Amino acid sequence: MDWQLTAADDDIVGVRLRTGEFAGATWANSLRTVWYDRSSQQVVDSPGLVTSLYPLTTIVREELRKRGSEVSYDAVRPNPDLFDSMAFNPAGDLVVEFDDYQVGPGALGRVAVAVPEEQAEPLLTETGRRAREAAKEATPSPAVSGTPVTSPPATSSRAGGVDCEKDKCVALTFDDGPGPFTGELLEQLKRAGARATFFTVGTNVAANPELVTDMREQGHLVANHTWSHRDLTKLSSSKITDAVARAQSVISAELGQAPTLLRPPYGAVNKQVVTIARRLGLSLVNWDVDTRDGHERNPAAVVRRAVAGAHPGAIILMHDVHRTTVQALPAILRQLAQKGYTFVTVPELYGSAGMQAGHTYTSGKRPLT
Repeated sequence: MDWQLTAADDDIVGVRLRTGEFAGATWANSLRTVWYDRSSQQVVDSPGLVTSLYPLTTIVREELRKRGSEVSYDAVRPNPDLFDSMAFNPAGDLVVEFDDYQVGPGALGRVAVAVPEEQAEPLLTETGRRAREAAKEATPSPAVSGTPVTSPPATSSRAGGVDCEKDKCVALTFDDGPGPFTGELLEQLKRAGARATFFTVGTNVAANPELVTDMREQGHLVANHTWSHRDLTKLSSSKITDAVARAQSVISAELGQAPTLLRPPYGAVNKQVVTIARRLGLSLVNWDVDTRDGHERNPAAVVRRAVAGAHPGAIILMHDVHRTTVQALPAILRQLAQKGYTFVTVPELYGSAGMQAGHTYTSGKRPLT
């Protein structure tokens, strides 16, 4: 769950709540906006912004009907449960938004209708008018509470001093955390003096913020692995943006730094993903060495794959949410160090050339011959 202020002044405060729920096969967002009217000292649900839902239902149905067959406009009824998230935009329009799957397939992304101010005006209660005026005067708030408006790019505090054009560098990357084994894994990296890149899932960052802070303080690089680990290539553009931006917000809020790298779940990339990553200023990072630690119960097998696949510039895929990975990591660090490898974060593989937003990277360079 996350929240944001939709409007706030001396008369009224609006809070928008968003809850994400995974049902085993699908992820769905539900929305609710509640208002605190300071003059009456009452909490008012969104339907309390209007005198009646019947005329509003007619307006919303007509607007949805214009959008084509994908939207089920006939599913809209004057039901308070359907109109439980209403607020105003800076122009004073009344915005009605629906939960996933309420008026159409989940692939549509967020479905909302903005009722123009002049049409909404006759429908508003006194609380609704106060809410509208507060929204018209408000400045935009961050998508997630506590998120800095601006954050510097995320960097490793211990980067520098390694020239991967000359030294044998390898980038260890860990996906899906932080989780129950991340703390132990960080201790192993610390003892070995090794740095890594962590592609973190937004929901796990929200649940374990102290571990993300530990990553940063130990010189690792924290990057984006989306909000809930859904295959981005199967989502609409609005849902891709939401999945990436929500994770970006919660990571930035915790670190005071904005990630510059995105690892798409399952390594799945298409044109839409590339376009959105470029727009959000993110480089896409996959891998060229897969340890298969997510499916392996034998730590020795994970060690063999990591060491056999390593080469100067390799990006090695692992996960900090599996016990097998934690058991395998000491041997991986020891054996690769014996082969002369230095452990760096992903951007260090590219040196002064840097990494560009919207480009996909799988390794720093080809194996030496």
